[in-house]
Amino acid sequence: MMISLYFLIFLSLVLGGIFAGAFIWAAKTNQFKDIEEPKYQMLRDED
Repeated sequence: MMISLYFLIFLSLVLGGIFAGAFIWAAKTNQFKDIEEPKYQMLRDED
């Protein structure tokens, strides 16, 4: 019973670390820089 509790706590910490790392990576590579631009970019006629 206790071993499964320890396993679930460990698993949640590992998954939380993975998601936190993915979020930090996305923030550092400017994935969230401008979320409004792509919908207006298709409307411009830049030939």
